[in-house]
Amino acid sequence: MNNVTSTKIKFRDLKVRCENCSLKNLCLPRCLDIEGLEKLDRIVKTEKIKSKNRAIFKQGESSGSIFAVKSGSIKTFTTAKNGDEQILGFHLPGELLGLDGLDNMIHSCSASTLEPTSICELPITDLNILCVKMPDLQKQLLNLISNVISSDHDMLLMMAKCDSQQKFARFIISLTKRYIDRGIAPDQYKLIMTKTDIGNYLGVSKETISRLIKKFYEQDVISIKNNLISILNKKKLYEIANI
Repeated sequence: MNNVTSTKIKFRDLKVRCENCSLKNLCLPRCLDIEGLEKLDRIVKTEKIKSKNRAIFKQGESSGSIFAVKSGSIKTFTTAKNGDEQILGFHLPGELLGLDGLDNMIHSCSASTLEPTSICELPITDLNILCVKMPDLQKQLLNLISNVISSDHDMLLMMAKCDSQQKFARFIISLTKRYIDRGIAPDQYKLIMTKTDIGNYLGVSKETISRLIKKFYEQDVISIKNNLISILNKKKLYEIANI
């Protein structure tokens, strides 16, 4: 069941500076010059969210913005009429969400924080105006949308073709690569997602994830202690993933 806090985040202008953000090469500011960064700064609003399970937006709501994760992490998910939740993805710093509302201006999914998180809001109307004036910004937005589509295709293929071991191994490999892109050591990082969330995302049970963690540990592939995951044997992990 969905236990997301009902209070919606109210964004405030905290004068965030894209130019000084360590994530600018992963996010929309990539390839922008100083003048372009200043223009983007003028439309960005940010908010620091101090708790997990806080709603960023909700399924069925009108959409007026897209969002970029500045720190922390967020999950996106859909909720069926009976209350069952299906997780669509986990979003790390530098990644965009809310793109589902660009077409008909209605969110087809919900988003909530997994931990204390800082997020940037970019109003779609203002962003469209900037994209017309700044082709580099429009190109970067299209590149990021393309990356999301490609990731969704990879996920669909994995769900259709892989067994539970391969799914879990590929999930860990993908997560590790994303943390490396953010300058976090690949040998150890914090696993924010719960076993229940990982299982939901991969289409297996929480018990299956627990068994796989134990099995991978016994095979000296990975170790998870106090939410810290360590990659013990990268070669073996890739062999299990069959990639």
